[in-house]
Amino acid sequence: MKYKVGDTVFLIESNRLIRECTVKKVSGNLYVVRFVNGGGIQVKEHRLFATQKEAESSLPVKEAAKPRYRSPYEYWH
Repeated sequence: MKYKVGDTVFLIESNRLIRECTVKKVSGNLYVVRFVNGGGIQVKEHRLFATQKEAESSLPVKEAAKPRYRSPYEYWH
């Protein structure tokens, strides 16, 4: 058990948004968290982070778009 009831944690939603939450209940490896803006969810421990910096560092990094080769005949299609 890494977090206790009442701790503030951060959760990543949809691999792009970081939301601040408060732990409301702990049951083994599952945590019930309440969002600051309202609502709640039950998640496993590996989805929670102690600080916002930790959560930001685990977000996937977008690769820069590579320039695409364009054929001179591509305008026909």
